[in-house]
Amino acid sequence: MSSKVRSNNWSQLLAWVAGGMFVLGFFNDPIGAWTGPILGVWFVGTQKPVRGFLWMLAFAFIPGLLMDWRKFPMADAKQIPAYLALMLLAAVLGVLPFTFHRLTSTRLNGLLSTLPLPIAVVAMHMLARPMLHLGVGAGTGVATFLTFWFATVVVWMWNNEFRARRVAAGAGIFAVIFMVGEGVLMFSRTGVMAMNAMGAFSWVCLGGAILVSLWAVFHSEKRPRWAKKPETVALLRSPFTGEALHVISEQGRETLVSGGGERFPIRDGIPAFLRPEDLTGDNGKYNHLYETIGGFYDDTQRVFCAFRGVDRDSYFMNYMEMLEAKPGDSVLETSVGTGLNFKYLPRGVKLSGLDLSPEMLAGCQTNLRRWGMEADLYLGNAESLPFADSSFDVVFHVGGISFFNNKGKAIREMIRVAKPGSLLLIEDETEDYAKSTYERIPITSSYYKNRKEAITVPIDLVPAEMEDIRLEMLKDGKFFAITFRKPLTAVDEEIAGDGGFELALQCSELAPALRG
Repeated sequence: MSSKVRSNNWSQLLAWVAGGMFVLGFFNDPIGAWTGPILGVWFVGTQKPVRGFLWMLAFAFIPGLLMDWRKFPMADAKQIPAYLALMLLAAVLGVLPFTFHRLTSTRLNGLLSTLPLPIAVVAMHMLARPMLHLGVGAGTGVATFLTFWFATVVVWMWNNEFRARRVAAGAGIFAVIFMVGEGVLMFSRTGVMAMNAMGAFSWVCLGGAILVSLWAVFHSEKRPRWAKKPETVALLRSPFTGEALHVISEQGRETLVSGGGERFPIRDGIPAFLRPEDLTGDNGKYNHLYETIGGFYDDTQRVFCAFRGVDRDSYFMNYMEMLEAKPGDSVLETSVGTGLNFKYLPRGVKLSGLDLSPEMLAGCQTNLRRWGMEADLYLGNAESLPFADSSFDVVFHVGGISFFNNKGKAIREMIRVAKPGSLLLIEDETEDYAKSTYERIPITSSYYKNRKEAITVPIDLVPAEMEDIRLEMLKDGKFFAITFRKPLTAVDEEIAGDGGFELALQCSELAPALRG
């Protein structure tokens, strides 16, 4: 039985207070000076670098143009191009530090990862003054640095879920430096020495930005080579022919190849098993949605839970506790998304996840890095899994199957790759939840309204030979959870009777190798 989802009133109160401050920041400049950079840092972190730069540029240029319409040179048409070019230049120079932070912060650890933006902003201000004819004010460098550093520290703590053991030391160091910096500003607002000090500080920030750039270039993230994972590769099969795969390396890039010549590239550490036809129908429709929202999928879920006063851990454990995973088990989640469920599995399991969306898998890689966890990730279709029979101790799916092209095939594939005796879990939303939530959210409503068919619980698609088939409705009927067990084979049952269940499972693992 699942546990009840708990409420968290303190989290709800803090969410509404914080949300109110961000809304107020749009109308109050002193507050917006602090909340604006926080939103900017958060947003670029949810996007791919180029897309994030273009969106931020639009956010900076268009509102700026509208707000300063009185300065628009209406009387002299010849000045309009020069005015627009200057406004665009100012917007570009304002956005570049955020893009710099997006590209470099992931290469740094802990509190150091919060420094690229503030040093880049101060350096950019110094370099932009001659181009934009800006004045120089004493204290500008340090004040700007502290404001933008505050923004990156807040987002860093948010990304680490404000967990004390992850952020306490860094937050403490920041608080001390911040207070010292503010104290210095109070006593050095004017004077030639103060102006010189601010100039020197700007040059220090420029030097820091150059060093961070060099570090990012020469210390790129190195992902584990698949050639060094022979046990994992031995379980892989072509999802189209079922042939075994092996790794080859060409010009420093790894590829999975079958005996028949099929080739599956490995990009950013993730083997790709997709074909164009995998992205047709509902699969393609909803994959487009997740490619759009993938960058901020986790954050919207956190905010939603906070505003509703829902304890997030109990929300996940509501269904994850149904699994029978234990340390040492091999675990596969189909439609893994950003990997949020991985946190609620026992430490010591061997994690694997497959998803149709590259954007969601990129988010999963980011989460795994933050959590200090490892998993083998695959880009593929849950209706055609790239694994050998009986490969995993635990197989489960959370969210998405209601909108698959072929739900029955996806369920049969889960059963095929699970070891005999395994308990499988399928959890997803009901029609009630889709109507009350997805159809009302602007960004998702167009995908869920006017669907050809309503969501039905796919328990009738579970093969009759499965054992212990159970259906449980969760969260006031908004979600369903189906669990069932893959039966042992006749040989497994005979061995289990003679030597125990564990021996049966061990023999089922050896069977494919003996047949090969």
